[in-house]
Amino acid sequence: MQIVVKQGDIVAAEADTVIVNLFEGVGVPGGATGAVDRALDGAIADLIAGGDLKGKAGEVAVIYPRGAIGARRVLVVGLGQADKFDLDGVRQAAAAGIKRARDLGARRVASIVHGAGIGGLDVAAAAQATVEGSLLAVYRFDAQKKKEPAHDIDSLVLVENDGARIEAVTAGVATAEAVVAGVRLARDLVNMPPNVATPTRMAAAAQDIADAHGLALTIGDREWAAERHMGAYLAVAQGAGEPPKFIVLEHNGDRTDLPTVVLVGKGITFDTGGISIKPSDRMGDMKSDMGGAAAVLGAMEAVGRLDIPLRVIGITPCTENMPDANAYRPADVITASNGKTIEIISTDAEGRMVLADALVLAETYTPQAVIDLATLTGACVIALGAGVSAGIFCNDESLRDQLLAAADSTHERLWPLPLYDDYRRMINSEVADMKNSGGRFGGVGTSAVFLQEFTNYPWAHIDIAGMALAEKPGEYSPVGGTGFGVRLLVAYLQHLSDAS
Repeated sequence: MQIVVKQGDIVAAEADTVIVNLFEGVGVPGGATGAVDRALDGAIADLIAGGDLKGKAGEVAVIYPRGAIGARRVLVVGLGQADKFDLDGVRQAAAAGIKRARDLGARRVASIVHGAGIGGLDVAAAAQATVEGSLLAVYRFDAQKKKEPAHDIDSLVLVENDGARIEAVTAGVATAEAVVAGVRLARDLVNMPPNVATPTRMAAAAQDIADAHGLALTIGDREWAAERHMGAYLAVAQGAGEPPKFIVLEHNGDRTDLPTVVLVGKGITFDTGGISIKPSDRMGDMKSDMGGAAAVLGAMEAVGRLDIPLRVIGITPCTENMPDANAYRPADVITASNGKTIEIISTDAEGRMVLADALVLAETYTPQAVIDLATLTGACVIALGAGVSAGIFCNDESLRDQLLAAADSTHERLWPLPLYDDYRRMINSEVADMKNSGGRFGGVGTSAVFLQEFTNYPWAHIDIAGMALAEKPGEYSPVGGTGFGVRLLVAYLQHLSDAS
């Protein structure tokens, strides 16, 4: 769908469908909606007066102008209560409107920027949210099956009457298109079957990003990892049929004068549990166990498109976790690349193993901050719920607050969890520096303190186990891969760039 910004009057927009909005409780529409209402001889006001249009969030009214204006139909989307309206309200309204337009067979859609008028939101941010909601809502994975051709909207024109705002709207649109490209990549990777989204396919995605945006790229194989003494990563990869790929993307990699942020994503492209094999029920969902790596690759795609003036390193250690004669076993003792030894309690606690060596590598970049994302523990899903919030553990208060602010602006929610010493004692080992699992209770906390053993810098661990794959559609997120984390990371990086 092509996105265009035009100055003008929404009433005169050259489109088959026009989208305006209404807050709940408004009796007489104003602004652009009021202008359309006047052109329609009070048709919107009549719907309000008759109780057929209340302006509730998610509500969409359809009006047919019958020649009163050029558009064939007008959609009025509800914004909900004005005192509760925020950027996610913009995304939801835009999503509701564009999906209704698509279902009605629209080809050329014109919309106002939701929230930039009486909503009082920053114009660029509102434009970004309008486009994000629209593009993410119509995302469709090109699954490998026979199907009827789906209807697509050709263009969305954002119409802004005030010429002084055009620059801000255009900037918001450009950011949105870059961010959505990253989210779409992450969603696609998670949605691919695991025999397609192999470590080799993940490396190919990284190569595409590097080629498109001039990023430096390293794709490490077993020998490369062995040279760097990555025993934890290689232990998980021992039983893998597919060749493992340790991927490092560098944006402004040689610019050591810029603030450096390292993004690390768990890349287990399929997780059987290894020797500690998982139950067969729902094992297919484990194709999403590379959701953290997908989010990091998606974020790097957006970073490259936006050319964010930071030094951003994306690290995604990718491998399968499979059981075979070479697979690592419970009771093995493994040495990670920082020399610390790990007693294997469960081979199904493999994500923290591959992340351990990635976090050690991150230190070589002298980072200002390191953020890892991982579908790490079912315990986090039990604690916070599926599709509700990710958990965040952080050893730096400033970094935590910046990430929480990014979570608020993107509605990719985070809930702070503690790094108690009690959790560390739960992974004490008699035969090694630590165990890779502390048992059933406190699993989300013990996994985080395990990772902390491999950090020596400001660091945040985000457990996205309940967020990477959705069983039910959201307002602008489909069933399947969500791309969770891409918008969060980009918002954090942009804020850091603005503050630097």
